[in-house]
Amino acid sequence: MSAPREASDHTEAQVDVLIRQLQERGARLGLLWGSARTNGTVNGHILVNFGNAPVSTLLNLLALITNAEAKGSPWES
Repeated sequence: MSAPREASDHTEAQVDVLIRQLQERGARLGLLWGSARTNGTVNGHILVNFGNAPVSTLLNLLALITNAEAKGSPWES
């Protein structure tokens, strides 16, 4: 298994793909971030605009969704 990537290792195009994953997978759980998009960089880190969060927050949200999907989330309707 490879080591986790640092948030600064992602390109803007890769972050756009992660945002689309968050929107698609999160929607199934009732989590909506329709306006999320990349929003520049700070100290070499790409920001995601749903509160100007760093990519690490996006990755953490995707990890939480993955865990919820694996466990049969109680959020499912």
